[in-house]
Amino acid sequence: MNINNVIIPCQELVPGTSRWDIRIQDGRVSQIRPSEHPAKESPKLILPPLCHPHIHLDKAFILTSNCPAPGTHPDYSDLIPDTGSFSEALSNTSSAKQRYTEGDLYLRGSQLLASSFKQGVTSLRTFIELDHVTGELPLIVALRLKSDFAHLLEIQLCAFAQDPLFSTANGDANRSILSSLLRDHASSLQALGTTPYVEESREASLQNIDWAITTALRHNLHLDFHLDYNLNPPTSVAQPLTFSVIQLLQKHDWLGRADKSKTIVLGHCTQLTVLPNPELQMFAEIIIKSSLPIHFVGLPTSDMFMMGRPDSANVSAQVRPRATLQVPSMIKDLGLSACIGVNNVGNAFTPFGSGDPLQMASYGVGIYQAGTVADAGTLYGCVSWLARRAIGLEQHTESSDVAEGKSLKGMLLLRNEEHIELPGADGDSKWTLPARQRTTLKDVVWDPPELRLRSILS
Repeated sequence: MNINNVIIPCQELVPGTSRWDIRIQDGRVSQIRPSEHPAKESPKLILPPLCHPHIHLDKAFILTSNCPAPGTHPDYSDLIPDTGSFSEALSNTSSAKQRYTEGDLYLRGSQLLASSFKQGVTSLRTFIELDHVTGELPLIVALRLKSDFAHLLEIQLCAFAQDPLFSTANGDANRSILSSLLRDHASSLQALGTTPYVEESREASLQNIDWAITTALRHNLHLDFHLDYNLNPPTSVAQPLTFSVIQLLQKHDWLGRADKSKTIVLGHCTQLTVLPNPELQMFAEIIIKSSLPIHFVGLPTSDMFMMGRPDSANVSAQVRPRATLQVPSMIKDLGLSACIGVNNVGNAFTPFGSGDPLQMASYGVGIYQAGTVADAGTLYGCVSWLARRAIGLEQHTESSDVAEGKSLKGMLLLRNEEHIELPGADGDSKWTLPARQRTTLKDVVWDPPELRLRSILS
């Protein structure tokens, strides 16, 4: 098998040579040589694959699945957002969970996984909500989906508590169910996640964090928190919970007790965006000095939809903060590990979008005002190798390098079209124009190719 006239944007194999002919034998690259094909031919690009570091499988497409056979799956049409607020999203999603069926969860989950693969995703971590309402059903379906898609996707399952574990009338029941399912299915799970900010008091939030750390250590799991989903200015007695996570990880000696492959992911953390620069810089230094394997995940489409809304008649509707972690700056200016995730798609938390990570990277050019060539490389990394690294799948960027002796299986191949065809003026003929060519990472991030131009090498 040959793949000819290839550009490898993430590598410069030989300075001054940009296009290559690659021969593959027995599933591995046997030869890479400068391309012998004319430069006028449309090139292909080979890139590291995309990754979802943070996505919710069981909540996907609740509002947009539009089941083809009415009556065979739950009707969620009454849960369309009215105000679009976070509290409404929580309430509507709680109502949706009461209607879940096995067939419904499998249909929507398979739609998400199938579209992700077509977009160029080969790995993901998905949150499986387990509580007194859902019981074990979402996990049973997720295990089936993981098995059915195993030949296409590397799927990490995160047992997840969206609801309180140490407060409200159902806290004890939620914790009991989650603990029981962790005992019964620990070998099939890769991560544990909780949402400390939903607890009714700071004391309960700290109990939530402490429990999650000790439980993840007990079951040898990655740890994944949804944290600080607000824009409230911190006070001396109410610092962001992210600060407490660092302290409690050190208290429980995560570095000494956890498997070295296990990471800690902190999602949302929007409250950090209101910290003064000196305080944020000091916090970053604490994290770096701790050597804890902490990775932040910015979730811009959900964050900007949920956060920063005018909260009173005195606040102008024209003044709305971005209200999401400035991921490129966290990497470049603070030296932190960070990436970008989709989070939700087609539900009350994020009713819009297709869930395409590459489109998310493109949005990032505007969201983060990151318009340089170097920024394009960072943004692509945020939905590819940096996302994989965050969930513990890739420790070194070079593991995605194209080299003789290595397999290209799982790499993302992007094609260019030579021409665009339009109807002619007479209505019968065709009008043919040269198509724009994507030849660099900048081109791919600034103008993501259509799905029909993307494929995963097998």
